[in-house]
Amino acid sequence: MSEGFLPVNRQDMEARGWDEVDFVYVSGDAYVDHPSFGMAIIMRLLEAQGYRVGVIAQPDWNDPASMAVLGEPRLAFLVSAGNMDSMVNHYTVAKKRRREDAYSPGGEAGLRPNHAAVVYSNLIRRTFKATPIVLGGIEASLRRLAHYDYWSDKMKRSILLDSGADLVSFGMGEHSIVEIADALAAGLAIEDLTFIEGTAYRAKSLDHVYDAVVLPSFSEMQDDPLAYARSFAVQYRNSDPYTGKRLVEPYSDHEFVVQNPPSAPLTTSEFDAVHRLPYQRTYHPMYEGKGGVPAIKEVKFSLTSSRGCFGECAFCALTFHQGRIVQARSHDSLVVEAEAIAADPAFKGYIHDVGGPTANFRAPACSKQLEHGACPNKRCLSPEPCGQLQVDHADYLELLRRLRRVPGVKKVFVRSGIRFDYLLADCDHGDEFLHELCEHHVSGQLKVAPEHVSDVVLAYMGKPRRLVYDRFVQRYTHVNEELDKKQYLVPYLMSSHPGSTLDEAVELAEYVRDWGYNPEQVQDFYPTPSTMSTVMYATGVDPRTMQPVYVPKSPHEKALQRALIQYRDPKNHDLVVEALKKTGRRDLVGYGPKCLVRPGKDERPGNRLPAQSGSTAAKSAAAAPERKGGTSRPGSAGKSPSGGRSSDGGRRTDAKPSSTSSRNQNRNQKPGAKSGSKAASKPKPGSTPRQKPGPSRNPKQSPQGPKGRRTR
Repeated sequence: MSEGFLPVNRQDMEARGWDEVDFVYVSGDAYVDHPSFGMAIIMRLLEAQGYRVGVIAQPDWNDPASMAVLGEPRLAFLVSAGNMDSMVNHYTVAKKRRREDAYSPGGEAGLRPNHAAVVYSNLIRRTFKATPIVLGGIEASLRRLAHYDYWSDKMKRSILLDSGADLVSFGMGEHSIVEIADALAAGLAIEDLTFIEGTAYRAKSLDHVYDAVVLPSFSEMQDDPLAYARSFAVQYRNSDPYTGKRLVEPYSDHEFVVQNPPSAPLTTSEFDAVHRLPYQRTYHPMYEGKGGVPAIKEVKFSLTSSRGCFGECAFCALTFHQGRIVQARSHDSLVVEAEAIAADPAFKGYIHDVGGPTANFRAPACSKQLEHGACPNKRCLSPEPCGQLQVDHADYLELLRRLRRVPGVKKVFVRSGIRFDYLLADCDHGDEFLHELCEHHVSGQLKVAPEHVSDVVLAYMGKPRRLVYDRFVQRYTHVNEELDKKQYLVPYLMSSHPGSTLDEAVELAEYVRDWGYNPEQVQDFYPTPSTMSTVMYATGVDPRTMQPVYVPKSPHEKALQRALIQYRDPKNHDLVVEALKKTGRRDLVGYGPKCLVRPGKDERPGNRLPAQSGSTAAKSAAAAPERKGGTSRPGSAGKSPSGGRSSDGGRRTDAKPSSTSSRNQNRNQKPGAKSGSKAASKPKPGSTPRQKPGPSRNPKQSPQGPKGRRTR
């Protein structure tokens, strides 16, 4: 028996004197007993409630016997694909198989199946016909209702129907899993657990379902993509625990999926209690022979201070999983955990992170959220900060100061995303926070997430306008000059997001040129389940407005957009020239200081024109003939480029939304993936060096600490 860990086999059970367990937790991840892993939280929470819990980590999905190694549980199987969606874990956005899996021993790929939660659940059913099965984790949470599946390019049913499970515990799950356990222990049948918030269940009729909002049926959504957009808009408006309604999704006259309102957010005392549970804070010893589990390296010496996010980036699934209401741990709880980290013999003095989905969100957006919930039809930060938004960095500042004083701690870094528009909105403590962030919590590079520079694209993304990021760059530069520090911004950039035509991609390329930045990695938009942006991708409309939005879908156009951002790479030369021709921007092919690329060998010398700027460029553009073969405009989802602008110079509005009827913890597969970036020679402090974006992966612990902090 491995001291302190929960049972993984019969021998461990016998060592504890157990003849059976109450719950068997089946996971697609290796067994890591750390509060950054959902599996560990749920198992330790049930243990604290007096239940016996065993774990089957990464079972052989081809062998039904692998689900019986702990015997039949007394109450239920709990099934999760792991900390990541199994499809995102397996495939890049180009649908190429990943070579590594940070959540498996030795980083070995292929130790879990595609759609792991469905496969595991069906495998259990082959042996245990009547034992209750409860799905949880992010894969099940984001698939609890019908959803677009990018990998098969079609609509898929609720995961409940494909898996044969009885319940989905969606969201973070602490409240719902304890209620489920207590109800089953009290003798209630699993089919009677229809009242628990934060769960979804199957129903044969709606006779006992009251006050529910009926969504479009699955067959309607298969036939009409706009029906899916309307359904998602209703789901989005009902994702709040205080105002959310019960939702019903029909599949036939005798088959329905019912989603109860979300669970209430944790109080500070409940959040603290979750992190007081007796985690071993590392992987199970059975993985030592393979070098351990790589995912632990970035979180072992990090602190989770908050959860939930009111930033609402359209491409992020947090609204559907953690919710918009921010929950935070107390300072005392975090200091106690920091002291425990400092006592670890492997600790070198550097706390890698203090944060959550957005590090500088430490409280709900406004006081009314805890009474009336988040506004269903209004965003807190986009397009402008709400007048009711309560912006204050004082609490986070004090927390960081206390952590810096913990004995044995040399440096405390902030690596979670920091929302820079929220920082700029803080008139009382914003400057003070940025000063201390640069002085104490950044080491050379601050990673930021403007994602794009076109206000058209940023509006679809739910990100602040370009001028807001420009203001932040100026402030960051000024603070580092005051501190006499050479610290740089490394921006995350995203290509091919809905709303981005080749024109917007060219705009971004020009901005990259003016930054003097050479991104070696660019993230293509990844349509993961149950995000606003994914619905745009699948339907060709913005579900918030039902207005058409341009969607780049063809692999070639995606390659063109990505190549424009990486125009300095010689391999992209022909693609860049093609994109510039399509958009009528031949002025950017030449030898001038504003040109992106030089002419190719087949270009005639007479066509080699230096790029122009200012009034000269405007006059040239006005005198130029109408473009041919430019980019299609918003509303022409999935269509090939077909003309850049209308004759009056405005955006095209005559295109129709896509008629396609069928279609996520975390930008990178690994937590904190390496950037591999190198600064350009003598860049200006506070500016952006020519280096490779991407989160730092497994940084070396040095006197400078792990490099790379990200702001949103």
